[in-house]
Amino acid sequence: MKCLILAAGYATRLYPLTEHFPKPLLKVGDKTILDWLLDDIDQSGDVDGYVVVSNHKFADHFADWAKAHRLPITVVDDGTSTNESRLGAVKDIQFAIDSLNLRDDLLVIAGDNVLDFSLTAFIRYAKEKGTSCVMRYYEADEKRLTRSGVAEIGENDLLLSLEEKPAQPKSHWCTPPFYYYTSGDAARIKDAIADGCGTDAPGSLVAWMCRHAAVHSMEMPGSRYDIGNLESYENVKKAYRGITK
Repeated sequence: MKCLILAAGYATRLYPLTEHFPKPLLKVGDKTILDWLLDDIDQSGDVDGYVVVSNHKFADHFADWAKAHRLPITVVDDGTSTNESRLGAVKDIQFAIDSLNLRDDLLVIAGDNVLDFSLTAFIRYAKEKGTSCVMRYYEADEKRLTRSGVAEIGENDLLLSLEEKPAQPKSHWCTPPFYYYTSGDAARIKDAIADGCGTDAPGSLVAWMCRHAAVHSMEMPGSRYDIGNLESYENVKKAYRGITK
């Protein structure tokens, strides 16, 4: 299995911190955001390589970080240099697959969140299901639902639908940016793009995939800390205590 980290965004809401530096390499406590994620994932023993998809502006930062890391990390540069020219998350996934000729199962994660629970539980869940999988958490706030990927769930955790930023949410289940794709489903991503799948938000791919294959949804066993702006970053630095579950 390969772990693919989506890190090609420009984090404009975190300027000036991220004007010349990538958000995933910001420190939370004594580690970068990416190190919190990768150090945890590596404990599963299932991942034999990590791929960071970067834009051209920040590729050198990630390359320097990767060279000093103990894990086998490859950085791919998607060639974009501005927020306006970005490929979008789904096309970045396909770009990495094409660039490295990936034929593996893929754990795809956003590189700008920290969690208080271990992602190894999600990897175990996906392996037990034998399908592509996502996670979900309950969101009571209606306004937040309209800014999220909202899922409908059927029996035995089957994902029935996913809608990005719905005007009328069909449930209170939100899908965070952590995904597991079987190798067979990963090979269909190019078909999803050709079929008109939205390419900016990573959840758009899940929305397409669950209409063409079985996708299961694991209830998130803890909390996710999203670093979206300067205020949230300061709050996370004060509140985050690492993986406790």
